[in-house]
Amino acid sequence: MPPDTTDPPNVVVVFADDQGFGDIGCFGSPYIETPHLDGMASEGAKFTSFYAGAPICTPSRASLLTGCYPARVGLEEWVLFPGDDEGLHPDETTIPEVLGEAGYASTCIGKWHLGDREPFLPTNHGFDGYFGVPYSNDMGAAHTEGKYRDLPLMRDTEVVEAPVDQSTLTRRYTEEAVEFIEDNRDGPFFCYLAHTMPHVPLHASEGFDGASRRGDYGDAIEEIDWSVGRILATLDRLGIDDETLVIYTSDNGPWLEEGVDGGSPGHLSGGKFSVAEGGPRVPAIARWPGTVPAGSVCSELVTTMDLLPTLANLAGVDPPADRALDGEDATDLLTDPESADSPRDSYLYQTGGGDFDAVRDADGWKLRLDSGDLYHLHSDVEERFDVADENPGVADRLRETARDLATDLSENARPVGRVD
Repeated sequence: MPPDTTDPPNVVVVFADDQGFGDIGCFGSPYIETPHLDGMASEGAKFTSFYAGAPICTPSRASLLTGCYPARVGLEEWVLFPGDDEGLHPDETTIPEVLGEAGYASTCIGKWHLGDREPFLPTNHGFDGYFGVPYSNDMGAAHTEGKYRDLPLMRDTEVVEAPVDQSTLTRRYTEEAVEFIEDNRDGPFFCYLAHTMPHVPLHASEGFDGASRRGDYGDAIEEIDWSVGRILATLDRLGIDDETLVIYTSDNGPWLEEGVDGGSPGHLSGGKFSVAEGGPRVPAIARWPGTVPAGSVCSELVTTMDLLPTLANLAGVDPPADRALDGEDATDLLTDPESADSPRDSYLYQTGGGDFDAVRDADGWKLRLDSGDLYHLHSDVEERFDVADENPGVADRLRETARDLATDLSENARPVGRVD
C-alpha cells in the first residue's frame, strides 16, 4: 500500500548518461564536487545495490520506462541509431501512461534514445511534451557515416535546432524542467529529465567549463549537480517539497575506454557494456521529505524496472495487467530503506550486446554464467574471490534461476516497434 498521504506524489526522475558509481561525492568521489546530490542523500536515502536494466543506453532506457527487462520489449541488443526503422513499440505501456490514469501531467526532457522516427517519440509514448535530443550526443556531424546527421534538438516531434549547441544543453534542460514544475505546481506531475551528459563528447556551460578538479567529465557532472539543486530549490520555493518524490540515478556505469573523459566505478569492477558490477550497478538517491527517512542507506537489491510498479502504487493505480512485467513494487524500500527487504528474488545481467552472462539474488550471491565463477557481493563487491567450489548448491540454484528467466524472456518477448 502507498504511504499515508492525501494525494499521489509528484515525481521527478533525473537520469544521467554514463555516470559511474563513484562519480558523486556521497558515493566516494574524491574529485567531483556534488553538494546538491550529497544534500539530497542526507535529506533522503542512498541506494547502494541499485541496478539499471542494462549496461548500455537504449536497453537501459527501455527497461526504466516499461518496467521490463530489455529482452522482453525487443530492445536488448546494443543501441539505436539515427533513422533506424526500429524503436520502442507503440503498444508498450510506459510510466507516463500508467501515471496518466491518475491524472498526472508529464514531460520528457533530454535524451530519448528509444527511436527517432515519429511513432517512437516520447509524445507517442504517453508524455504530454518533449524537449531534447533523440539519441546519443556522439551521433552527430562529427561522424562521417551516411546515416548520421547534425545532432538535433527537438520539441515534441519537430526539430528546432540542428546542430544543437551542446554546451547549453544541461542549462536549457534545467530551465525546461523548472518551467514545467512551475506550470504544474498543483500536481500531480511526472518529470523525466534524462541528461545528455556526461556521455562523450563532454560539454558544460560557462561557469562550469574548466571549473572542476576532474577535467571535462567533472565539469559536466558538477553542472548536473547544479541542475539538481535548481530543481530542489524550485520545489521548496513553490511549497511542494513534501509532495514530491525526486529520484536520481544513471543509465549505466562509466565508459572506461574513454579514459579521462570516462567516469569511475568507484570500488566496483568493470564499466559500461559489462556484467561486472560497475556496468549495471549505478548510484541512486531518493528524496521525499517526510516519507523517505533522511540520511538513510539501503543496501537491498532494487532496479530501475521496479520504478513503474512502485510509482503506480504511489499514484493509487494498477500497473498494466495485460502483459508480463519484470519490475516489483519497492514502496517499502522507499519508506523504510534500512529495514525493509528487497521485493526482488533475482536480477539477470546482460552484456551490451544483449547476452545474459550473470545472475544474482537478493542475498548477494552472483554467478558469472560465462565462467562459472561465484561471488558473494556482500563481502566481495570487487568480485575478486571465486567461491563456486565451496558453494556448489548456490551456483546450481542461480544457474537454474538464470535458465528459467532467460527462457521466459525468449518465449514471451514482445515485438520491437518497426516502421516500413
